[in-house]
Amino acid sequence: MKTRIVALAEAALHSALIALTAYYFFLPGLSVLRDLTDPALARPGVPKRAVDLHRSLTPRIEHWARERIASGRASSVPLYDVPATEWPLFTAVFYLMATEQLEQQIPDASERPMTYAASAVSAARDLLIDPSHHSWVKTHWGEDYLHRQNFFFRSLLIAGLTSHEALTHDGSSLPMLRDQVETLSASLDASRLGLMNDYPEECYPIDVLAGIGFIRRADAVLGTDHSAFAARALRAFEGSMTDDLGLVRFRVDLPDADEVQPARGIGMSWSLIFAPDLWPERSREWYATYEHHFWQDRTWAAGWREFRRGTWPEWTFEVDAGPVADGFGTAANAFGIAAARRNGRFDHAYTLSTQLVATAWPLPDGTLLSPRTVSQAADAPYLGESGILYFLTVPPKEGVAIVTGGSRPWLVWLSLATYFAISFAMVFAVGKRIPSLRRRLCFDAASSAGAEHHQ
Repeated sequence: MKTRIVALAEAALHSALIALTAYYFFLPGLSVLRDLTDPALARPGVPKRAVDLHRSLTPRIEHWARERIASGRASSVPLYDVPATEWPLFTAVFYLMATEQLEQQIPDASERPMTYAASAVSAARDLLIDPSHHSWVKTHWGEDYLHRQNFFFRSLLIAGLTSHEALTHDGSSLPMLRDQVETLSASLDASRLGLMNDYPEECYPIDVLAGIGFIRRADAVLGTDHSAFAARALRAFEGSMTDDLGLVRFRVDLPDADEVQPARGIGMSWSLIFAPDLWPERSREWYATYEHHFWQDRTWAAGWREFRRGTWPEWTFEVDAGPVADGFGTAANAFGIAAARRNGRFDHAYTLSTQLVATAWPLPDGTLLSPRTVSQAADAPYLGESGILYFLTVPPKEGVAIVTGGSRPWLVWLSLATYFAISFAMVFAVGKRIPSLRRRLCFDAASSAGAEHHQ
């Protein structure tokens, strides 16, 4: 009897291992195969991965946002703890912008996000305007934080509130949105060089450029026209205001815009999502220069570098870039998917997207395990997934030339091999144990029957 119990326990353990292997490796491998054959990765359209991710992420975003607002813990996070201060806001903004893009691109009205995501959209907006989530910038800038410098934070408000109004048309976001658009654009227009600080003594031109893009997006829901403002704003990104390659500098010191860091991968990828809508010709020039100096193909992977060769270690970690592996910047390539799609460069978008979907580790419940792991579990657990959702749903700007092609670097095939190799190895290992288990169970059954007959 004891032998039978041990054998049954071992059989249960093996069944559990097979189930876990199927859940964490085999089924994710099948999902990756599906994604790699999705034509929307290689040309304009909405990838199936984005649709599935939005449906799985929506209830989680709503619960997280509501719980975080109710807890009030955002009011007591450390001032310079970026994951605790900025990342929750970025999560909400990415989710709102991605939802707006899906709503615009899905042709079947019954399948559009607002048929199931209205509550999550409201929760994301509520987190964005929640006073406790403004505590850190209020500490930086004082009570007048919504009308004094603070460019990055105010531009995020504009981005999220614009998407909320575009999705709901309920007018509830319009007063704050209009105030921020008009005051921020007026302050930037009146500045000497067309730049403003994000934080005290810290100016990031890449954020200013994106903020100008957000202001122009807001025109569509406000009924305003900031095209002349945007045309004048180019002064901050041309001539001596650029780095030695003519690209948007990552960071400068005001008041004279002295360069602190030249163009970087994450900054150019972020800027090039918005540049085509602001200055199409300049965007084409920037993209070509960025490609020439920052795109690399190492055979095992292809994509954007974070730093120029010889200026930074090829293997490192940097707070804005994330892990840098063989020169590749993690954030630069994630943001780079959106930049490539917006500029019509689906040869780059396809190459980057295949590597992303292959390494994202998609679980059957919709979770992308790799992005979830690198997000901040306590304060912004869904940042990585909401970012990917936004990047994959960015459409090309109307009128840009569409370039197709691209490749699947070895990283794609290595990831696939890992999913299926582990799956088959587990099946093989368990399969080898089945005959032994059967013999032990049969022997125990025969022994029990013999003992009963003898009695």
